Amino acid sequence: MDLSSEIILESPYFRLYSDRRIDRLIGTSTVPPGFDATTGVTSKDVVIDGDTDLYVRLYLPDTASRSDDDNKKLPVLVYFHGGGFVTQSAASPPYQRFLNSLAAMAGLLVVSVNYRLAPEHPLPAGYEDSFRALKWAASGNGDPWLSQHGDLSRLFLAGDSAGGNIVHNVAMMAASEGDAGSGTGAEARIEGAVLLHAGFGGREPIDGETPEWMEIMEKLWGFVCPEATDGADDPRINPLAAAAPSLRNLPCKRVLVCAAERDTVRPRNRAYYEALAASGWGGTVEWLESKGQEHVFFLFKPGCDEAVALMDRLVSFFTGN
Repeated sequence: MDLSSEIILESPYFRLYSDRRIDRLIGTSTVPPGFDATTGVTSKDVVIDGDTDLYVRLYLPDTASRSDDDNKKLPVLVYFHGGGFVTQSAASPPYQRFLNSLAAMAGLLVVSVNYRLAPEHPLPAGYEDSFRALKWAASGNGDPWLSQHGDLSRLFLAGDSAGGNIVHNVAMMAASEGDAGSGTGAEARIEGAVLLHAGFGGREPIDGETPEWMEIMEKLWGFVCPEATDGADDPRINPLAAAAPSLRNLPCKRVLVCAAERDTVRPRNRAYYEALAASGWGGTVEWLESKGQEHVFFLFKPGCDEAVALMDRLVSFFTGN
């Protein structure tokens, strides 16, 4: 056998090879932006950087036509898609459907980030793209939708799976840049963050975590972030590692950590929630667990009872109720 073509990780979503090739088994289909008659939301793509092909898909609900004065402007949600850092995009059909619904129901102007994927662009490229998109959104200058309809004093971050991991890391990047005195002010305006089934790992097992899943996470992390020297205890994949920045630095007022009962990352999600609650951070952290459900079920079963309940909780979180 040619070792260069050895499969190092096989999943229903992608196949990784030892020579850093990948077969993407899902997440490559796309849908164009446009008007969604079901929700009344209009979307469009805006390029932030033509050299790196970094773009965002903006979602504007029809209520924006009635939000000309400052009191009726819409909170801005910067969203990061999942896919293990290696697949999916801002144009993937499940995200188009999910964010159309979320924008309409919560009254949000959504900025969905199409960050670069590994292995073609190893991390930290995806983190850097995501942070750049946050600063672009926070400036309000990149697109008329943001300047005319966005309430830039009410910024939110959210993401699922790898995107939930990106939420944490981008928030910490904003805090670090703000502490250094070189920030754009984004860190001061992040009102809240939602981590949906966030992808975290670690070298030491925690209660409820299986050895099989730990091995998968370690292989995936080594593939997407070859520069990492601490393996699965790199602070970017393990925010509870000894070398990780303190969670008390999280630059927002409210956090919602969402997990699924039958999800392999649920133990890490719970550990993150408990660590944040005990960190001395000055905000409010909430926990939502979807009983009987698996990883990112809400993207593929949006009509099930637990997905409806999750959407209701997200709407309440973003509207401040």
